[in-house]
Amino acid sequence: MTFNDNVQLDTSQATSGGSSGGGYGGGGNFPGGIQVGGGIGGLILLILVFIFGGNVLGGGDTQDPGTGTSTGQSSSLDPSQVGAGGSQSGGGFSQCKTGADANKNDDCLVIATVNSVQDYWGSALPQYGRQYPKANTVLYSGQTQSACGTASNQVGPFYCPLDKLVYIDASFFQELQQRFGANAGQLAKEYVVAHEYGHHVQDILGLLGRAQQDPQGPESGSVRLELMADCMAGMWVKNATQTKDANGVTYLKPITQEDINSALSAASAVGDDRIQKATQGRVNPESWTHGSSAQRQKWFTTGYQTGDLNQCNTFATQSL
Repeated sequence: MTFNDNVQLDTSQATSGGSSGGGYGGGGNFPGGIQVGGGIGGLILLILVFIFGGNVLGGGDTQDPGTGTSTGQSSSLDPSQVGAGGSQSGGGFSQCKTGADANKNDDCLVIATVNSVQDYWGSALPQYGRQYPKANTVLYSGQTQSACGTASNQVGPFYCPLDKLVYIDASFFQELQQRFGANAGQLAKEYVVAHEYGHHVQDILGLLGRAQQDPQGPESGSVRLELMADCMAGMWVKNATQTKDANGVTYLKPITQEDINSALSAASAVGDDRIQKATQGRVNPESWTHGSSAQRQKWFTTGYQTGDLNQCNTFATQSL
């Protein structure tokens, strides 16, 4: 989807991270001994050693439904005080002022997408009984620090529940296209951002512990969470052209079928089966953590067609 040229970007929702060398490669180990799948197997949700309680769209979780904050076990970190690499929120993005900038610069595209996604969830989530606290994105190049360990382009984009931040190195978009075959459309990139903010919504709903309890396999909690995040990305796409900046200007131009095909190409590119075939030469469903290409496309489409969070409840279906 293309941004309207005159929409104003809110760079306060992004933080600039550090920069150092490194390329895509294998997995990484993070504090607590959690093994993280590597390379383009990213879009990685980092689930640490703590457990979040909760049921999707229902009671019994550990969070206050009025505020969306945890009433049980929580991080000691204050995300408003976190600035990766010592950077301050909104710093380093003087080139990102308007939608026209987002249409020609990937860092600006990420910021514009964050703005739109958060505007959407700010109005949509209260319809399901929860308030939406915003989460910043850390835009870095090569490597930076997160509360979940070192963020690098070996890992790919991820959401860290300890500091409530999304971490993205925009060079991931080139890898997504050149190595794994997603097309170069804007919505392929925007889908990545929206997917990670789906994990932030899951955090608000108290769902992330389900992946830690059931970390891999074709019907695992991890796969179900990732497919749910794909569905949430589809929900945003359905409503993206209704989101507006502080001046009431809509962020995005009307969606085309070409845009949807672009998002579907990205969803397919990051399917476990496709990644395993490309990197290992064989497919092993028992080690899946994100779902197959077909499943990821299916759940994105479900979110896009229905726009209903209840329809994204992957824990309530036997047919992923």
